[in-house]
Amino acid sequence: QVQLVESGGGLVQPGGSLRLSCAASGFTFSTFAMSWYRQAPGKERELVASITNTGGSTNYEDSVKGRFTISRDNAKNTVYLQMNSLKPEDTALYRCNANLWKFNYWGQGTQVTVSS
Repeated sequence: QVQLVESGGGLVQPGGSLRLSCAASGFTFSTFAMSWYRQAPGKERELVASITNTGGSTNYEDSVKGRFTISRDNAKNTVYLQMNSLKPEDTALYRCNANLWKFNYWGQGTQVTVSS
């Protein structure tokens, strides 16, 4: 069955870094666009970053541009989110998403907390 399993979240001080990973299985990973979303308590879910199936194109939400980098390794069926210069407002549950046409899959998420 389809699985997206996120890891790498945790508690980090402002200015710190984390690298999130999302391991995929159960579908042809290399054909799907992948994205990272986040949702903070009391806020709507927002798209953080996305990457095309080949990795040739990426997009970022304005507040993370220059700080976050999305990448993928199709040989390992894994998508990553490198997060640098973290701020308290980056605190949220981060979930990965796989999308191709009508197929849309979600992971359970990994919590990121930025606090001193």
